[in-house]
Amino acid sequence: MRDSRRLAKILARSRILAGVASMGTTLCLLSGVSLWSASVLAQANADSSAGIPQSAEFRATAWNLPDEPLLGFIEIPAGTFPMGSNPLIDPMAFENERWSDSRRQGVVELPGYYIARYETTVEQFQAFIDATGYGAAQLDDSGQENLPASGVSWTDALAYARWLESEMKASDQTPAELRRLLDSGWHLTLPNEAEWEKAARGTESRIYPWGNQPRKDRANFSGSGPVPVGSIPCPECPYGLRDMSGNVWEWTRSPYQPYPLTSDDDFENLAEDALWVMRGGSFNDVENNIRTAVRGAADPGARRPFIGFRLVISSN
Repeated sequence: MRDSRRLAKILARSRILAGVASMGTTLCLLSGVSLWSASVLAQANADSSAGIPQSAEFRATAWNLPDEPLLGFIEIPAGTFPMGSNPLIDPMAFENERWSDSRRQGVVELPGYYIARYETTVEQFQAFIDATGYGAAQLDDSGQENLPASGVSWTDALAYARWLESEMKASDQTPAELRRLLDSGWHLTLPNEAEWEKAARGTESRIYPWGNQPRKDRANFSGSGPVPVGSIPCPECPYGLRDMSGNVWEWTRSPYQPYPLTSDDDFENLAEDALWVMRGGSFNDVENNIRTAVRGAADPGARRPFIGFRLVISSN
């Protein structure tokens, strides 16, 4: 059974690469970094939630996290959402977004979790470096502290998450609700692929977090560099999140594998499948690469100026 799944992964990866080339999307191979794209369904549903900050403000006394009641962590309710893409609805959809040979899109049920409103910033990651002496990441040195922390590998991101979880569990600066979750066994970590996509698209089949058409006033893409996190408003985006499209690709904790998404073999054969999913596209991607279902992947040691991350607090 395990060997058949391994063969299916190899064949699926071959189909993906062939499909990407035939559909004319960007395939980027950079010193061990592999990026490929995919996409998602369509239908707009505006959500101009009250209480969404107009600009990002941070609390110096709480690890430079957002100055909000839950330090910028937003609850995503339990329930189902559509995952993957239907090319009949989204003409930019790619083969690696198709759920299976018989289904274009899947329905995934997730328990509730909390996700960061913003991408992790240079200043936040620098606090980790200053406290621990961690020295591997190649952070932006422009002096703009609220830029997303890019040049950060998958292992760097997880090291930061482990440090911050330990700090939050021990500090009186941690809001009571977050402390209760962490004390009960929840973890501060990277989102898995499904958690990321639900947070980006909500419970509807949106091509982009705000709807079905690309908008330069909702995301940083087709540009020359990242912008400070949260500086582009997106009142229509689900849950009040910012920069889920563009700015920097965001690491997830899911190894790359073909759909349908399963949890039982997520961590099998990592020696053969040492690529980790990234989502959301970046500042230098075009509109088809910033859709909510786009799937990128990279070696866990890759550090590039267009790769960053955001965190979740999850029971998984």
